[in-house]
Amino acid sequence: MEHRPEAVFGRVATAIITPFTSEGPIDYAAFWRLVRHLAENGTEAIVVAGTTGESPTLSKPEKVALFAAAVDAAGDRVKVVAGGTNSDTAESIDFAVAAAEVGVDGVMVVTPYYSKPPQHGIVAHMVAIADATDLPVMIYNIPGRTATLIEIDTLVEICEHPNVVAVKDAVDDIEWSRRAIQALPEGIAVYSGSDALTKDLVNVGAVGVVSVASHLAGREIAAMVDAILSGDDAKAEEMHRLLTPLNEALFLEPSPMPLKGALTAYWDSVGEPRLPLMPAKPETVAAVGDALTPINEYRSA
Repeated sequence: MEHRPEAVFGRVATAIITPFTSEGPIDYAAFWRLVRHLAENGTEAIVVAGTTGESPTLSKPEKVALFAAAVDAAGDRVKVVAGGTNSDTAESIDFAVAAAEVGVDGVMVVTPYYSKPPQHGIVAHMVAIADATDLPVMIYNIPGRTATLIEIDTLVEICEHPNVVAVKDAVDDIEWSRRAIQALPEGIAVYSGSDALTKDLVNVGAVGVVSVASHLAGREIAAMVDAILSGDDAKAEEMHRLLTPLNEALFLEPSPMPLKGALTAYWDSVGEPRLPLMPAKPETVAAVGDALTPINEYRSA
């Protein structure tokens, strides 16, 4: 890959949480406010019903309703990418079709998890979903959660599908990612799937990040990516150092537990995670608050 491709979903996409009421259902009013808040603070796309959105505990009707709500709230402010695919190929195709019907801008397809398919099974799964829609498709490679790495040759084969336009890379191995980016077909946009590694991944050819931290520091993340792309290494390093404590605090407990606790404490109530996730510990929420202090000072300087 000689030239950095177009950032088809912008520089900063946010893997948006799913707010819940105290009684348990989705809090669509809070979700609406959050979409608008993100759009005003550095986010250019939202990924709905992904891992951060607690997709394993969302029913199909809830996911489709979230996609529709996101499209309505986003308007022309940000793009909406539908998550929610799983290890069931037929069900994942249904999600992609339903998402297209409510007007999303793209679909994110995660590696089938738990069943641990062979590499040619991953290709067949992802190609079947991409065949079922005309929407742009983002492939999500996250072996730490799925137990299976999409190998580089497999990823290249999948990305030859005309509807596949992007890869979310959460492999957490910069050298592997560098080789993958170099091998991918021309025009495939790679996004960091790990806030902590965004700077390194953009330096080796990624176009941006699908972020968790952007709920709280979207403008600063965008500024870091912009600095890297413009060759301002000093600014990029400054922003990376500023964001590092936040990136660490948000993963002191399983995500999105710390994020949901922090949003309720420092933004607006988004409810608690659904079981089997739990509310974040008070000390975790406090650690996120401590990490936000220098960011707030930077904003007011």
